[in-house]
Amino acid sequence: MESTTVGLVGVGGMGLPMAGHLVSAGFSVLAHDIDEGKLVAACERGAQRAADLADLAARADVIVACLPGDAELLAVVDELAFHTRAAQVLVIAGTHGLAATRAIGATLAAGARVVDAPVVFGAAGARDGSLLSLCGGAVEDVDRVRPVLAAYSGRGVEHVGPLGAGQITKACNNLLHWIHSVGNFEAIALAKRYGLDGERMRQVLTRCPGDNGTLRRWEDSRFTWQEKDMDLVMDLAQQGGLVLPLSGQVDQLVKLMSAADVSRLLHTEATSYLGREVRALSPAEGGLSVG
Repeated sequence: MESTTVGLVGVGGMGLPMAGHLVSAGFSVLAHDIDEGKLVAACERGAQRAADLADLAARADVIVACLPGDAELLAVVDELAFHTRAAQVLVIAGTHGLAATRAIGATLAAGARVVDAPVVFGAAGARDGSLLSLCGGAVEDVDRVRPVLAAYSGRGVEHVGPLGAGQITKACNNLLHWIHSVGNFEAIALAKRYGLDGERMRQVLTRCPGDNGTLRRWEDSRFTWQEKDMDLVMDLAQQGGLVLPLSGQVDQLVKLMSAADVSRLLHTEATSYLGREVRALSPAEGGLSVG
């Protein structure tokens, strides 16, 4: 698929490094973004500037949309719908709601195809080309775009089911990530309360059965998307008629957490959790004695 032209809509924090990996893999890349500075940065990495979405749709074989929310995605698709053509594939690389994802296939003109392929492993994975793409769509459509996705998905391209399955899989991953964030925080807060070093405890726990990927990469978690992620999870649960009490608690708790809280938990004498200070007890208070 080396002669394929890839149109990339959205060249921000994720899309920009993805553009660079696509160029390095030998693809011709057309970039579009409403932010002029981001477009300039993409062109510096070897992409070409598309005049507009119509120009991008006219020239691209595969269109990859890397956009922050449903509103932005649907606005782009509404415009692309006038210009897409048969055998063209739109790849939805961002994290979006199931309803929006399902609606897109019916919107595009002339038999264009859709694959939802949200990525995991975040900004670090985008930078290193080590993302994992979670794909929903027809087998033949996923196979057609697999070489494109592989350019930035060093961990693999997984076909998980029909259109929408990628977004559901991403939601499940995000739910586990934020459950682990809350559990990790409470576990290390418990150790800290008895005078143990937070970062040392994190390191030791990664060698224990309680280890999890979030714990190993915890300081890379920027706590940027937790509310959006959990809103999507809770929407899916409500639409599916599921009662998920743990998810409901995590939905509330992650709203009170930040990357700064994690840093203090691991590296300083005291932090706070749910408005209460967490610091070591003295021996007189029941903490561990030194020496």
